[in-house]
Amino acid sequence: MAVKKSNNTLKLQFDTSRQYAPAPESASIASIKSRYELFINGAFVAPTEKKYFNTINPATESVLSSVAEAGKKDVDKAVVSARTALNKYWKKMPGKERAKYIFRIARMIQERAREFAVIETLDGGKPIRESRDFDVPTAANHFFYYAGWADKLEYAFPNRKVQALGVAGQIIPWNFPLLMAAWKIAPALATGNTVVLKPAESTPLTALKLAEIIQEADLPPGVVNIITGAGSTGAAIVQHPDINKIAFTGSTDVGKIIQRAIAGSSKKATLELGGKAANIIFEDAPLDQAVEGVINGIFFNQGHVCCAGSRLYVQESVYKIVLQKLKDRLETLIVGDPMDKNTDIGAINSKQQLETIQKYLQIGQKEGAEMYQSSCALPKKGFFCRPTLFTNVAQSSRIAQEEIFGPVLAIQTFRTEEEVIEKANNTPFGLSAGVWTDKGSKIFNMTSQLKAGVVWANTYNKFDPASPFGGYKESGFGREGGLHGLSAYVHLI
Repeated sequence: MAVKKSNNTLKLQFDTSRQYAPAPESASIASIKSRYELFINGAFVAPTEKKYFNTINPATESVLSSVAEAGKKDVDKAVVSARTALNKYWKKMPGKERAKYIFRIARMIQERAREFAVIETLDGGKPIRESRDFDVPTAANHFFYYAGWADKLEYAFPNRKVQALGVAGQIIPWNFPLLMAAWKIAPALATGNTVVLKPAESTPLTALKLAEIIQEADLPPGVVNIITGAGSTGAAIVQHPDINKIAFTGSTDVGKIIQRAIAGSSKKATLELGGKAANIIFEDAPLDQAVEGVINGIFFNQGHVCCAGSRLYVQESVYKIVLQKLKDRLETLIVGDPMDKNTDIGAINSKQQLETIQKYLQIGQKEGAEMYQSSCALPKKGFFCRPTLFTNVAQSSRIAQEEIFGPVLAIQTFRTEEEVIEKANNTPFGLSAGVWTDKGSKIFNMTSQLKAGVVWANTYNKFDPASPFGGYKESGFGREGGLHGLSAYVHLI
């Protein structure tokens, strides 16, 4: 990056011609079995119907492993195992003893952090830097955090008697497989519940590696059961009559199906669903910092987070400056091998998801938006997409209203606070938002009026185990993380 002075102003110019020597992480650190069974009652067991499916590396399209597909009978075995463990061990165990197990899991994740990061990248396609620096340490931190709460529930809920809900059925997505498992398993265990968890069919490997750790940690058999499969497996979990709580992270459409399925039952639920987050840059913002925050919010994670800042609103007076800075920054992003430590944007998780993204690129152009993509070359094999900007975007455009789940940013302008608040809230979603400004009063005004569960100020995509996360409207209900994450797994008397 070069700094040039012109007319008493400083200009930052990124060197887009710089080439980096490959710096690949070694895959040899990861032990991946050729076949994985279901983890039920503390042991790995074959599926009843003997069905298996392949999980692939999206960067190379090569098969990583064959994974068991759980049917209804397997789901029932897992639930029976969880119920037995609840009554026999877990709900009788003092909180300080439960805490020891949860703490042990956290330490073991730390000890094998490099292996977890490699498996997460091989199976999911995300850059190794993201897996190594965010996913794995944050997952360990959630287990550490909730281990601390396990023997302090009377302080978490003063003057109330705390009871576990029972058996929790948990279904997680493909974008943060290990972290989502930690978000769900840790608070459930801390509050005395047992678990049946299903990872996404396209990214099951880190959850199965977590099952190995749970087994090594000598957690009583059946306290955590991890079963793999597709939508039918998840549906069987949701519909099982002996499950007390459903925790789901995924699409809004599936969330609505789950709501209908449990309506009229006694099942509790938390749903963390889709998002179309607004990132708002005011003219008084630190523009270079804001541009980097936008890049971090949508491109470094390939747009694969439901809270990705996929809608950008820029105040008119600085629009041209911000747009040029974004285009310049896009040209510096390295798209390629996720295992290379230089890579900024890795592979799209699956061929199906890449086709969805490409469909939205066509929709955006048909609707009259102007598309800009970086000039980077894409690998010939694997599922890759260039980082993309859309300008001249209408508020009603589908690329501004619908979740794309890819490295695609829709940019609009605004003049006043009132205008951008109205535009930002004009979406069926309400998960997250970002505000960039030098004025604290403006931040407080925006956060009080933006209809989003989380609002970041002069930063983006910052998470902490002690901080609750979740949305409302069609982004779901309930919170994960923090004290709020405990309350979703208890019955208070």
